[in-house]
Amino acid sequence: MKSLNYRQSSLFSLICASITTSILALIIFVAPAWSLNYNNRTLLEADFSHQDLTDSSFDHANLRGSNFSHSNLQNVRLFSANLAGVNFEGANLAYADLESTRLTRANLTNAVLEGAFVTNAIFDRAIIDGADFTDVLLRPTTQKQLCEIAKGTNQTTGRETRETLFCD
Repeated sequence: MKSLNYRQSSLFSLICASITTSILALIIFVAPAWSLNYNNRTLLEADFSHQDLTDSSFDHANLRGSNFSHSNLQNVRLFSANLAGVNFEGANLAYADLESTRLTRANLTNAVLEGAFVTNAIFDRAIIDGADFTDVLLRPTTQKQLCEIAKGTNQTTGRETRETLFCD
C-alpha cells in the first residue's frame, strides 16, 4: 500500500476535521430536544419560546423570568426549579414534573397541565386564565387558592379552568 505524502496527509486531516465539525454542528443544532439537560443551571430570563423541549430536564434550575411560551414541554422535568415570573402562556406541560417548584407570578395563561405533577408547587400570584388542570393532583389549600382566581377556557382543549380544578 502506498503511503500518503505530507500534502495528501494534510488534505486528509483537513477533510476529517471539516466532517467532524459538520457532524458536531448537526448534533448541537438539530439534535432532538429530548436529549437536553439543564439540571442545576442558572438561566435567568432565557428564551425557550416556541421550542419542542419534550423530555428535557431542568431539575433544580433557576429559570426566573424565562420565556417558555407556546413550547412543547410534555414530560419535562422541572423538579424543584425556580420558575418565578416564568411565561408558560400557551405551553403544553402535559405530564410534566413541576414538583416543589416556585411558580410565583408565573403566567400559565392557556397552558395545558394535564396529568402534571405539582403537589408541592407554589402558585402565589400566578396567572391561570384558561389553564387546563385536568388530572392534576393538588393539595386542597392550593386547589382552593387557584379556584379563587380561576377563569377562562383553554384555547387548545376547550376545557374551562374552573371545571378542571373541580371548583365549586
